[in-house]
Order: sequence, then C-alpha cells, then structure tokens
Amino acid sequence: MENNTILVIDDDKNILAIIELYLKKAGYNVYTCTTGYEALGAFRAVNPMLVVLDVMLPGCDGWSILHDIRRESATPVIMLTAKGDTGERVRGLELGADDYIAKPFDSNELVARIKAVLRRTTPVSEQVRTIVLQDLTISLENYSVVLDGVQLEMPPKEIELLYFLASHSGKVFTREQLLEQVWGFDFFGDSRTVDVHVKRIREKLGDNLYWQLKTVWGVGYKFEVKQT
Repeated sequence: MENNTILVIDDDKNILAIIELYLKKAGYNVYTCTTGYEALGAFRAVNPMLVVLDVMLPGCDGWSILHDIRRESATPVIMLTAKGDTGERVRGLELGADDYIAKPFDSNELVARIKAVLRRTTPVSEQVRTIVLQDLTISLENYSVVLDGVQLEMPPKEIELLYFLASHSGKVFTREQLLEQVWGFDFFGDSRTVDVHVKRIREKLGDNLYWQLKTVWGVGYKFEVKQT
C-alpha cells in the first residue's frame, strides 16, 4: 500500500504520543497536529489514508473539521470524544464519520478499529464499482450519483448507502444491518441515522418510474427496480 499515513488530531499530547506509538508498531506512518486551526491544512498536505479526529479541539471543533473533510474527500474518519452518549454517536454518523470511539479507550482496540475501517473502505480490486439503472448511475469509483445526466450533491455516506441498497435490489435490510454494512461497526442505541440518510436521499432522487427506495414497515428499507 503506497499511502499508509494516518493523521491524528488531538490537543492532548500524551494521547497523541500513545496513539503514535501503537500505530507505528502496527506499521503505519503517523502525522499529528494539536489544534483545529491546522487540521484541514494538515489533511490536505498529508493526504492520509485515514484520520483519527478528536471532537474537542482548540480553535475549531472536530465536527466542523469533519464537515470540511467530507466536502472534499471520502477519506475514512474515526472520531474520538470524551462523550459516549447516543446523541454524539448519531451526530458523528450523520456528518459522515466511519467509526466512533469514546475516551478513555484501549489503544489496541483503536488499532483494531482502524484496521477494520480500512478493510471496509479499501477496494479489494481495481474493478469499477458502478451501478447503472436506466436514468441513474451510482459510482463508488469516483463517489458520484448522476440522475438524468445531472450529478447530485451527496456526501459519501449517502452514496455508500444508496449503492449498497441498489447493489442488493429487492432485498430488505433492517436499520441495524445497514449500520453494520455501510457504517461498519456495532451501533448501540438509536438507529435513526439510517432514517435521516434515507430521507435525504429520497429528497434528492425524487419520484421515478424505473426504481424506488422503499420503506418496508416494521422491518427496514429496500431498493426496488420496477418492472417495465
């Protein structure tokens, strides 16, 4: 793997030192910064394979940084926070975080989470991952959704959710299954983040004669290609 650099952003230098130690032992290059002011510049300069991002930072909080990263990149982001409540988890998921770990954390667990996220987000081959359905094209190759020749503005997690459902046309998935398959980790608590993402996708796609993102009441969601 050509790029094995992980960017770690945290204002606690002791935590940075511990994370850096464990990640280097696991074979990764590590670049660190301690303030929100320098975070986005460091991200653009380093072009990391993954970001470990603390929520509470001086200058600019982790939520704002995550939002800025998601506007220009699908690079995996794991959020670190001292708060472990469900509301914080949901917020991170809705903003496009790939995983979430609360402080204090076990360093070996963090390394394991990083490896799991990278396995999910790194293509296993160079095959183009694109679905073409009548007037809709969904591509994970360049993270784009094109409807009637117009590219829609969608954040990475909306694209990944739509792609997953469309690639399993006709199959019903529960919210918990979608969280595990698309977000890729065990989520304990409110699963409404799936509902939020589906609602936003529907608003952008509108009604269609050829396919539909359907709610299966009491179960979950499915993508259905209509018979024409």
